[in-house]
Amino acid sequence: MKGLGFLALLPLVAARGLRPRSTACNNSPDLCSKNYGEITHLGAHDSPFVRDASTDYSTAGDQYYGTTDQLSAGVRLLTAQIHKKDSAWHLCHSSCELMDAGTLTSWLTDIKKWMDSNANEVVTILLVNSDGASASDIDSAYQSSGLNKYTYTPASSGSWPTLQSMIDDGKRLVTFVTALDGSTSSDTSYLLDEWNYVWENPYEVTSASNFSCTPDRPSSVSGDLSAALQSSKLPLMNHFLYQTTILDIEYPNSSYVSTTNAPSGGTGNLGDTANKCKEQYGGRQPTFILVDFFNEGPAIDTVDSLNNVTNAVGRKEISAGSTSDGSTYGNVFKGLVEMVNKAKSGSNPSMADWVWVGGDWGSLLGGGIALN
Repeated sequence: MKGLGFLALLPLVAARGLRPRSTACNNSPDLCSKNYGEITHLGAHDSPFVRDASTDYSTAGDQYYGTTDQLSAGVRLLTAQIHKKDSAWHLCHSSCELMDAGTLTSWLTDIKKWMDSNANEVVTILLVNSDGASASDIDSAYQSSGLNKYTYTPASSGSWPTLQSMIDDGKRLVTFVTALDGSTSSDTSYLLDEWNYVWENPYEVTSASNFSCTPDRPSSVSGDLSAALQSSKLPLMNHFLYQTTILDIEYPNSSYVSTTNAPSGGTGNLGDTANKCKEQYGGRQPTFILVDFFNEGPAIDTVDSLNNVTNAVGRKEISAGSTSDGSTYGNVFKGLVEMVNKAKSGSNPSMADWVWVGGDWGSLLGGGIALN
């Protein structure tokens, strides 16, 4: 009878053996066995710089939703700029007078809390080191936030583990920095100089017809696709548009972004561009795709297609569209129009006046640039 009891359990055991894996890595069971460098990670360009009520809908903002919302919706690469302000390291967009998103430590703390609550997710951070922070400076922020517990150090520039092994080891945060001064030690070896591990296509694009797959940075592979592909570096595909004001000030193009981030249709759409780059890269998909306004398109559709993900789970649904309540004309050109009208009425605005009206361009210049 005992033997028969065991036999009776065999169908149940077999059924359990045939069940798909229940654990998801980066929102999909199919990605757990994939190498970190062979999949595509969706990136939020200038992640902490948000265009919403908290910034008075500043046209300098590159995203409509904040960093933790980005992560919850499937973004896995976060980029930010580091600037020195009042003896502390802040996240500032070009300058701290333009847009200041707070301290680096505070931002990293938010990411750490999110990773604590999402144990099966591998995250990448890319820091643009605008004011020359040392590895020790950056490490101090990681230590203070507690995020250092998750940091991963690769064995070599061309060797990457599977997502599952990174998760199992508890080392599921990769950090690239552009650029470091070479002062890294064994304690800060997780801070990876971007150009030793990554190459990028051009990023200053103002026309949807000008997106290119050609390597642009670092200089060692610039314009040489063959050298880039042989370098063992990871390809990062920048895919965001700028638009330009009359005074040649560039700011993120939100008016065309539903096409820019779309999986198909329209000049310069993300899906066609990514597939073109994959073809030019000999079948290798971009490891990272960096976009503005990630929820538009939505950009995650293209990344899922490249990763052959059809069973995404655990993502927060964020609808397309802006949280802004102002028109492009009203926010961007109001100050300029007022100044032109003053000039027509006979006044003689100084150059400082022309610069100062930037404060009315949807807070493009953060309330005007201090000229002293």
